[in-house]
Amino acid sequence: MIERYEKEEISNIWTDEFKFTKFLEVEVALLETLEENGVISEKVSSKAKKAKIDPARIKEIEKETRHDVIAFCTSITEQLSTAEGKFFHFGVTSSDIIDTSLTLQIKSCLEIIHPRLNQLLTTLKTKAQEYEKQICMGRSHGIWAEPMSFGQKLLGHYSEFKRRYDDLNHFMENELTGQFSGAVGNYTILTPEIEEATLRKLGLKTESVSTQVIPRDRIAKLISIFSLYACAVERLCIEIRHLQHSDVSEVFEGFAKGQKGSSTMPHKKNPISSENLSGIARILRSHMSMAMDNTLLWHERDISHSSAERIYLPDAFGLVLYSIDRLSNTVENLVIDNKVMEEKVESTFKHLSSIVLHKLIEVSENTREDLYKIVQNASFEATDRKSFYNILESSFTQQYELEVISTLRSKSDLEIFGNHTSAVFKRS
Repeated sequence: MIERYEKEEISNIWTDEFKFTKFLEVEVALLETLEENGVISEKVSSKAKKAKIDPARIKEIEKETRHDVIAFCTSITEQLSTAEGKFFHFGVTSSDIIDTSLTLQIKSCLEIIHPRLNQLLTTLKTKAQEYEKQICMGRSHGIWAEPMSFGQKLLGHYSEFKRRYDDLNHFMENELTGQFSGAVGNYTILTPEIEEATLRKLGLKTESVSTQVIPRDRIAKLISIFSLYACAVERLCIEIRHLQHSDVSEVFEGFAKGQKGSSTMPHKKNPISSENLSGIARILRSHMSMAMDNTLLWHERDISHSSAERIYLPDAFGLVLYSIDRLSNTVENLVIDNKVMEEKVESTFKHLSSIVLHKLIEVSENTREDLYKIVQNASFEATDRKSFYNILESSFTQQYELEVISTLRSKSDLEIFGNHTSAVFKRS
C-alpha cells in the first residue's frame, strides 16, 4: 500500500511480524490440542508460546531453505530443546499453517472494517433523515423526471451499503475457516477431531473439505462483497459529482478553511473526495479478476495464488477502510443548497403530466390514448404551470375532470410527489 492511502491499523496486520505471530498462535494451538489428546507427552506448547518472533532471522534462514514456513519453524525450534522441537509443526503442511493464519489475518481486518462500515451507515441514514422533507428534482437518463425527497435519494444509497454490511456480517459468521488436514487433505497424521478442537481454540470454523488448501472461492466471495461495496461507493460519488456540477449546483463537498481548489483558478471548489473515491473503487473492483483466477489451482493445490494474495489482499483491506473513513467524512460534511433544489422544481411543470394523466384515467370516460394526447399537448404548448393547467381545463368539460385538475393545481409538489416518502423511510 502506498503511504498516501495507508491505514496503519490494517497495514500492521499484514506485516511479517504479525503474520509470523499468527503462525506461532496456530502452531501453539495445535500443540495444546495434541497434548490434551495424549498424542505427545512433552509439554511443548508452553515453551513454544514463549519463543521470540524474529523476522530478520526468518529471512536469513529462508535465503537457504527458499521456503518461508520451514524458515519460520527453524527459527522457533532453534529456541527449543531437541525433544521439544521435534513436535513443532507435527502432522501438518505449510498450507495448514499459512491458510489458517491467513484466515486469522482476514478476521482481524474485518473486525476493524465491520464496525466502521456501520458508522458509515449511521452517517448516511442520519443525513437522509435530515433531508426527508427536502424536495429536489429526480432524474432519469440524466433528464428531469419527477420531484422527490432528497432524503429518499440518500436513503437508496444507504440501503445499498446496508446490503453490503449484511453480506459482510454473513461472511464473518460463516466463511472464516481453518484446516489441519495435512497433505492433500488426507488426515494421514492428524484426525478431523484434533483439527476441530484446535480450530475451536482459534475461534474458526472447520473447512469441511480442504485439499491441502482452504478453497479460494471463499476469498473470492469476500472480494466480490468488496467489489459490490466499491460499486456502492462510486455510485454515491458519481451522484455527488453530478450534483456539484456548475450547471446543477445542488450539493457540494465541504470546503475546509485554507483549502484551495486549483493552482491557477482561485474560485474553484472541486469534488475531489468523490473523484478520489471513484478511483479507489476502480482499484477495489480490479481485485475481483485476481480472486477468481486464484480459485483455479492445479489438482489439490499449487501456490500460483500466493504471490497475488501477498500483493492485493493487504491493499484490498486497506483501501476498503480508507474509503469507508473518507466517504463517512464526505457525507457528514456535504453542503446542501435547499433553495436551488426548490427553485428547480418550481421552475418547471412538465413533471406534473404523469400524475395529471393517471388521476384523469381514474375518473374520465375518455380512453387512455386520448387522455395521453391531451396532457402531452398541454405540456408541450404551456410555458409555465398556470398556462399548463389553463390549457388542460380548456380541454375538458366534465365537472369531475375539472375537479381533478383543480385539486392538483392547489397542491404543492411535496404533497403530490412525497406522499409516501415516510412509508419508505419506515421500512428501511
